[in-house]
Amino acid sequence: MGVWIHDYLPKNSSEVVGQEQQMIQLKRFIENFKNERKKACLIHGPAGSGKTSSIYALAKDVNLEVFELNASDFRNKDSIEKILGSALTQQSLFSRGKLVLVDEVDGISGTKDRGGLIAITKLIAKSKFPVILAANNILDKKFSSLRKACTVIEYAPLDANSVVKVLKRISEKEKLIVDEAGLTSLAIRSAGDVRAAINDLQTLTMKSKELKKNDFIELGEREKKEGLTNALLRVFKTTDPGIAITAYDNVTENLDVIQMWIDENLPKEYTSPQDLSEAYAYLSKSDVMFRRIRRWQHWRFLVYVNAYLSAGIAVSKKEKYKKMIDFKQSTRPLKIYLANMKYAKRKGIAVKIAEKTHTSAKRAIEVITFIKHIFKNNEVEANKLAEYFELDEDEILWLKR
Repeated sequence: MGVWIHDYLPKNSSEVVGQEQQMIQLKRFIENFKNERKKACLIHGPAGSGKTSSIYALAKDVNLEVFELNASDFRNKDSIEKILGSALTQQSLFSRGKLVLVDEVDGISGTKDRGGLIAITKLIAKSKFPVILAANNILDKKFSSLRKACTVIEYAPLDANSVVKVLKRISEKEKLIVDEAGLTSLAIRSAGDVRAAINDLQTLTMKSKELKKNDFIELGEREKKEGLTNALLRVFKTTDPGIAITAYDNVTENLDVIQMWIDENLPKEYTSPQDLSEAYAYLSKSDVMFRRIRRWQHWRFLVYVNAYLSAGIAVSKKEKYKKMIDFKQSTRPLKIYLANMKYAKRKGIAVKIAEKTHTSAKRAIEVITFIKHIFKNNEVEANKLAEYFELDEDEILWLKR
């Protein structure tokens, strides 16, 4: 079974839904490129609105090769000039026309990328091929010069009807048993993100080829983990602090929970001892900040915690690890809970001993080791002590372990 978001990409512009006017504008820009004053088109809109897939679909219509770059590949101004500069001047690999797609442009930020957007702006002005820049959000003032240099096209979030059209087409080809109400529910849940809707449809129908009402309950329980998983992917799979720093912006989990997830999965992801050492140094710094927050109630330190757990972890590695791991929830809360249960039992026994011996609970805890020895090796004396201290069955069992 393939991945449906790849298997059912639009084959041509007629299969792109919900962005008809945007496709007309893009096609006009590409066909009239030589006469266009602005040599690049900046498309922006929310994730899953069809930006990248529509470019590939349109390229097939006009018989152009797509040369795709991702902004995360640009480490600094020099790499932008080298990588993008070459792409904008070299001929197509297959000796036909091409267009250059630069995805996730809004990921260019931070001190390492200072001057990066200016470098892109200068390069596209000299381009011999149509350039499409794609981003989720370009409202930040740092994009002002780039906006002026480009034809700007906004992709709107897909409405539910448009998403349903895509889901229906896939359902028919996959011979799924679905109804209009179920597909509409998926479309509404996706909030205009057609990729999310397709992924949900594939996941929910993977076993039975049928979409059931109970499936939506399981989907809701899964969404929380998936949101954090995607955030961790952004941190673990980039070396760009500008991309990593916003990874947790839309995650509902608190930073202390995120810290435990990172602690659990970090040694599985970072296999280089040096990378792992540097990452744990940042994890340790986040723990120091948490202690200061709890001690002094300086909640403004949370910004440092976020930076250490996102950008800090990301820049700890020399390069991205290609392997994919299945992120696991931290086992630390369970260990803490079990430890607390263990110590709670011990404390309860100590309180009973303290009352009978007219001493402190702290002093009573110190002698519990000797009492445990008696309970394990002398049943007669153990029964006498249990009766004298008024211990219950659970406390007796705990002392015998």
